Amino acid sequence: MNNDRRQKALRVRIEAAERAAGRVHPRHVANGDEQKFRRTVEKHGEDINEPSYLASFTKGLPHDPDTGLVCDSTAFQKFVKGIDSGDPRDFRDTPLGPKKGGAECPEWESTKAQNINADKPGADKKPAKVRAWESQGGGNTFDLEGPDAWAVTMPPAPALGSDELTAEMAEVYAQALLRDVPFTKIVDGSGEKVENVVEALNNLKWFNKECGLSPAERSRKRKKFVKEDGGGYQTLFRGITPGDDIGPYISQFLLVGNKGLGDAHNPKDGYIAYGSVRIDQRVRVAKEKDYMTTWDEWFDVQNGADLRGLEKYYGNCEKNPEYRFITTPRDLATYVHYDALYEAYLNACLILLGDKVPFDPGIPFQGPDFLDHQQGFAHFGGPHILSLVTEVATRALKAVRYQKFNVHRRLRPEVLAARLTRYKKFETEGRIKDSVLDVDELNRMIKADGLKDLLELVAARNREINCDDDPNNWLLPMAFPEGSPMHPSYGAGHATVAGACVTILKAFFDHGHPLTVAGDDKHAFVPHTDGSCLNCVKIEHGSLTVEGELNKLASNIAIGRDWAGVHYFSDYIESLRMGEQIALGILEEQKLTYGENFSMTVPLFDGGSIRI
Repeated sequence: MNNDRRQKALRVRIEAAERAAGRVHPRHVANGDEQKFRRTVEKHGEDINEPSYLASFTKGLPHDPDTGLVCDSTAFQKFVKGIDSGDPRDFRDTPLGPKKGGAECPEWESTKAQNINADKPGADKKPAKVRAWESQGGGNTFDLEGPDAWAVTMPPAPALGSDELTAEMAEVYAQALLRDVPFTKIVDGSGEKVENVVEALNNLKWFNKECGLSPAERSRKRKKFVKEDGGGYQTLFRGITPGDDIGPYISQFLLVGNKGLGDAHNPKDGYIAYGSVRIDQRVRVAKEKDYMTTWDEWFDVQNGADLRGLEKYYGNCEKNPEYRFITTPRDLATYVHYDALYEAYLNACLILLGDKVPFDPGIPFQGPDFLDHQQGFAHFGGPHILSLVTEVATRALKAVRYQKFNVHRRLRPEVLAARLTRYKKFETEGRIKDSVLDVDELNRMIKADGLKDLLELVAARNREINCDDDPNNWLLPMAFPEGSPMHPSYGAGHATVAGACVTILKAFFDHGHPLTVAGDDKHAFVPHTDGSCLNCVKIEHGSLTVEGELNKLASNIAIGRDWAGVHYFSDYIESLRMGEQIALGILEEQKLTYGENFSMTVPLFDGGSIRI
């Protein structure tokens, strides 16, 4: 009997492995920017034409203080060698930190990096350490379930100078300018600041373009932002999946709680029961301060200065720290700065379980006990879904690491902003002609209708922050002192994990079920203007469903990184789609391990559904 069971277990594993092996590994195609932009340098007495890596991720390598470009192309090549080999010895051979002092004894340019204790009275002077890259070899690992990290892919990222990237950069600038405006006012279009930003975005060629789009571009394309009757800007800075444009901007799963043990609280209290304990959906309130708006600070961060944890918060950290419901984009940026990556989806699962939202009709053990004689628990029950919704996260991270490091190596928005700023500086000083920054794509971006209006607003914002009169400082105001993480922009880890985790939840729960956290599916909660409590509002168009609010949750988390300044819109949507494919593959393989005859109908981010 034991031997028979052993053989059956082996056959199941082989069948799952064969299903995984049957997936065609696609071609992985980058946008070509890495080799496109060139420069001529003198090496060993000869003029050498080499890539400048102007449109590539180079953070952490030594950079030139004048141009902001990587000092030496061989440093980038060593970086790529380590990525491709996965050998820790190759990573250790890659230059890390500024040219002066390197990783061990870095010499910084900015006062902030020279002393990260400057704001602590009486504290000893402490220079910033160098920050290493994050899991650049993760895409080379193998997994025992789901698609291989190389078996899923993303289309090429929008290229430098394209209408789409110009619009994406404009949108990130716009989000930085509105970071401290409450979401309710952004949706309503309240105030001159919001209207100015919307007007600039609507002037961009991308949002008015209809012809000549590739299939990938068409799948990401959005129209101009217009107000709906009584509904405000329902598509502004939102995702493009079903449900994203219905109801409040923030998903109910980031605001409400559940009833808790013994009906201890109301969902509008914002407490989520973890068994007999509870957590609070309110977030720590960060001060309205932006970072990396001076060249020396930007330069140090690109050289790897570790300035993490230097942002400021309201309230005494020990006695009376301030928390509130997610009210502004900065609150959302704070959430995605420190979340446990899958925590929003684990919380959503607990809310759905606590509210007894039914599972997908194809899942067994949902009838009365006197009929089924069995309840779901280890399989088809709470522990099953709670563990699976987190299990897919690591698979998503490995797949997106391959896209980030091995394929695309896309520059972050903070760097593209610096490229525009430095181009303008060289042009103003008469140094742009024949320089390494003499790139027509940058010139076209600067002059693009819509973006040039936002650049003026950004320059005004930076003058206010820095108390200077620089008319052409277009550095991107960042929500975090350290800027982006130490890995490339495309794809996005948060978005890939969001796509995978939300797909699992939509597979298990009845995705068409009305979401009635505010009493019925025509009402929802939004934070009070000060974020202290939740208010109930009527939904003007449509109604809330489990699928719609889960899709919105995924978009909130992914686009929350755009609000912080560390990602573009295409990072969000293409990564979300890839995460979905990872989760579907895992579900297909895991279905082979169960004896019960069951099915799951999973709605897809781009519409339609698939049956597992």
